[in-house]
Amino acid sequence: MEQRSLRLGITCFPLIGGSGILATALGMDLAARGHEVHFFSYARPVRLDLSAQRIHFHEVAVGEHSVFPCPDYTLPLAVMMAEVGRAERLELFHVHYAVPHATAAFLAAEMIGDFAPRIVTTLHGTDTTLLGQNPQYQPAIAHALTHSDAVTAVSESLKQQTIDTFKLSRTVDVVGNFFTPGSPTRTRDEVRRDFGISDNEFIALHMLNLRPTKRIDLLLKIIGAMKRRDRMRLLILAGSSFEPYEHLLDELGVRNNVIVSSATEPVEDYLQACDAGVYTSEVESFGLSILESMFFGKPVVAFRAGGIPEVLANTGSLHDFGDITAMARALDELIESPDRATELGEAARRRAESNFTADKAIPKYEAIYRRVLDGN
Repeated sequence: MEQRSLRLGITCFPLIGGSGILATALGMDLAARGHEVHFFSYARPVRLDLSAQRIHFHEVAVGEHSVFPCPDYTLPLAVMMAEVGRAERLELFHVHYAVPHATAAFLAAEMIGDFAPRIVTTLHGTDTTLLGQNPQYQPAIAHALTHSDAVTAVSESLKQQTIDTFKLSRTVDVVGNFFTPGSPTRTRDEVRRDFGISDNEFIALHMLNLRPTKRIDLLLKIIGAMKRRDRMRLLILAGSSFEPYEHLLDELGVRNNVIVSSATEPVEDYLQACDAGVYTSEVESFGLSILESMFFGKPVVAFRAGGIPEVLANTGSLHDFGDITAMARALDELIESPDRATELGEAARRRAESNFTADKAIPKYEAIYRRVLDGN
């Protein structure tokens, strides 16, 4: 029996980072399946195609007023969500991050009153692993989760940590991230040539934001500890300023090994041009960039943190957090053993294609939507 289409709003952060990328991909896929999808954010999400059918974007201006000591985003967001929710008769708000997004959704629902949209909150990590440890935010996050009609987490690790952190007695559904790779717009050789990288150099790719928990300092120390550094180039796709780490390039002697770039091309262009992914997060609920590397058959070297083992299983090279020597040795081995690198990469691709596709994830979200709309 064919299910009717839904009218929903998705609220996310717009910049490079797993939560915004996942939310955008989810909304685009839902629209392709016939649902009407409205996006809310302070800027257009970087991968959102506004020409797609049934996709709408509502830009929220950050509030600034002399009466307030700091700019405010939560209240203008709540007002926009309430106005659009009422006018478009939205049935659901699917928000990515509890604060400020679930808080804004709760306020919007209160303003709408009768027939307000239901609220589904997806946790990507920061609400629990960082803000949840801060007493200034912990009660607000707990309130947002308690008053959501459904809560999802992107890994079993994050689910359990969330339940423990906020002492939740409610159900938390696990829906893993997914990725639908597109076709590269340029060849591997073209991308490498633009960066001045020769054919015999090995490119390790790092595609995460530069927040402190991503431990860029350890990433650079790993490159500095490599024996085959003469053949290594590290490409960092940075979503923010690299300036805090500039001094380490010279201190560790790795300036000639590191390329920092903003992601101006489709991510597929960079993925096909690299030879491996390397990730050094101290906490990581899932690691969407790791999944993207896997889909392109790239071996992944990472610290054993959070949900990363759930994603990689036995297809990657996992090491205890902070073990710089082991990480450097693993990268050296990939350079020295191309066959081993290919073997790991192909195993990673098979795991990604078997477990983390849109066809696996989207029906789970749709089932949650229909469950909360049925009042269950």
